[in-house]
Amino acid sequence: MSDHNNMKNMDMHHDAHHEEMHHEINMNHCDMESMHHDMSNHGDMMMHGGHMMHMGNLKRKFWVSLILMIPILLMSPMMGMRLPFQITFTGSEYLVAILSTILFFYGGKPFFSGAKGEFSAKKPGMMALIALGITVAYGYSIYAVLVNNIFTRLGPVNDFFWELSTLIVIMLLGHRIEMSSVSSAGSAVNSLAKLLPYNAHLVNDNQVLDISVNDIKNDQVLLIKAGEKIPADGIVQSGNTFVNESFITGESNKVAKNEGDKVIGGAINSTGSIKILVTGTGNDGYLSKVMQMVQDAQSDKSNSEDLANKVAGYLFYAALLVALIALISWLPIKGISFTLPIVVSVLIIACPHALGLAIPLITARSTSIAATNGLLIRNRTSLEKINQIKYAFMDKTGTLTAGDFKVNTIESFNDTISETKILQLAASLEAESNHPLAKGIVDLAKSKGIKLIKADNLQQINGAGLSANIDSNNYKIVSQKYLQQNGFNIPNHNNNPEDTVSYLVENIDVIGIITEGDSIKPSSKMMIDFLKKNHIEPIMLTGDNRNAARKVANILGINQYKSELLPENKQAIVKEYQRTGDAIFIGDGINDAPSLNQADIGIAIGSGTDIAIDSADVVLVNSNPKDVINLIRLAKKARRKIVENLWWGAGYNIIALPIAAGILYPFAGFLLDPMLGAILMSLSTVIVAINAMTLKIK
Repeated sequence: MSDHNNMKNMDMHHDAHHEEMHHEINMNHCDMESMHHDMSNHGDMMMHGGHMMHMGNLKRKFWVSLILMIPILLMSPMMGMRLPFQITFTGSEYLVAILSTILFFYGGKPFFSGAKGEFSAKKPGMMALIALGITVAYGYSIYAVLVNNIFTRLGPVNDFFWELSTLIVIMLLGHRIEMSSVSSAGSAVNSLAKLLPYNAHLVNDNQVLDISVNDIKNDQVLLIKAGEKIPADGIVQSGNTFVNESFITGESNKVAKNEGDKVIGGAINSTGSIKILVTGTGNDGYLSKVMQMVQDAQSDKSNSEDLANKVAGYLFYAALLVALIALISWLPIKGISFTLPIVVSVLIIACPHALGLAIPLITARSTSIAATNGLLIRNRTSLEKINQIKYAFMDKTGTLTAGDFKVNTIESFNDTISETKILQLAASLEAESNHPLAKGIVDLAKSKGIKLIKADNLQQINGAGLSANIDSNNYKIVSQKYLQQNGFNIPNHNNNPEDTVSYLVENIDVIGIITEGDSIKPSSKMMIDFLKKNHIEPIMLTGDNRNAARKVANILGINQYKSELLPENKQAIVKEYQRTGDAIFIGDGINDAPSLNQADIGIAIGSGTDIAIDSADVVLVNSNPKDVINLIRLAKKARRKIVENLWWGAGYNIIALPIAAGILYPFAGFLLDPMLGAILMSLSTVIVAINAMTLKIK
């Protein structure tokens, strides 16, 4: 996220009242072939246990191993018992040993490679345990063949070829399922690319030519007829229409589009024909960014997976320690023929395949659910961290309020300057700004037919406003705090204390004000109540004036709020509170970039903005505060599933390892058979997979 601090300076021209930035969506055309190729590659590769596994190779290994397993099952006893359908003949044990050797080295290679990576990093974990388990099963089985056929005085000894073959195949199948689940988590996002049509109507010298969507370039003009999908992101050049953007916003209402408005590739042009100017091509468009975000989420290793590896590491050492204790304890008393099966049982039971699946399957499942519900999780650790959140910081404009400012009053402090002139000057300064306050001023000027004046040398005043030259005079549109900090005389004026006030300065004189009002989003109250119910303290941080902040806080029931803040003020406040608890920050992703970076979890309201994608851990596509509720609910359920799976994947070893080591034998004469240990391990794997797939939210 190193780009965040650079990007935040792009549009930070409003402090105090102008502080909550709600940047326009900068959506560019997405190359479909590249998107599908990238998503395909992502689904094809996965890092696990320090080893990069290729989905195609793993798939081939699985099928080859399955074919090798079939004759092994037909010729080997299961749990020491010969089944009616099993085939035996002279030399069948040697044939089974040969097939098992091929299966062991071929099918087990991913686990050995992973274990090598873990040992190289001096962090033995899941792959090391898996490699240990199958190595012990194979080694003991080869020992059994030698004892039963050559060194018969030491036998008879039951082999584990049946268990070994099923163990390897189940593990390969489990990892294939895991990788398929992870890659399918991006399928909902990948389907966005399919929303683009394959052809587009190019307007060239008054001729309309049909071209492939992949041949679209910047600054081309496209014709979109009624009922057609918009093939690229762009700006309406001519025509008026209504567009269905439900695939992005989740809202069924059609959105009016006029000249100068932006349109999104994949939306449906519902009514009249329009011409658009393409604003971007390649992989920098909105759909591509969404896809990349999910890809990053899937490939980024979460804290919970680190925890699983840590548990596997402890289990690895625990298994070796228990096996060593059993060896030292039983060997002098009962001899090698009694002790060896006990050691084998301990090491096989500790095989952590279930543990290896416990977390990734839940993460993949939760990320997939989130993506299909408009919650784009850029950093998967957020699902883990949210459960420890104590504070929820949020900005006001565009987050709790709609960010749809309307001008309420215009007042001139100079008898020679009319209110219309004040509006004209202010709108001329704000014409290039994407801030909601600026939009309210410019929209009013346009509705009154006021012609804007060209502003020269336009500069941003960091966290305060804008400055430009118009007709040889310098003009600024700034907040009251800026005036106070820079020694301006502020004329008395009457306005609604809950309104946001912009001051217009000509050279060194304040010549007028424009006040604007905003409305609270209907779901903001629902979010605040939910946070309180879940013992998360909501705190509003805004650059707006105290009266406006107090009004919103009182309506929503927010007990703590701070107003008239600069971006760095908000970041400092978040940092201060983090000393006593984890914090999330919910903002629009532009002026809030420092706070989004500072918080343990950054949640961006507003889909598709460059800064939101770059700054936030989670983006709420629908820009709806109630989606924070869905995110927290999903996180809590995922956390619960993680704990359950960790117990199924590793917790049973607390009981199983001592029993396998023979702790009950002196009292009850009970020994846990190594084969039963293999069955228990496999059963826990199935339970873990099923438990992960039951994760869902309403």
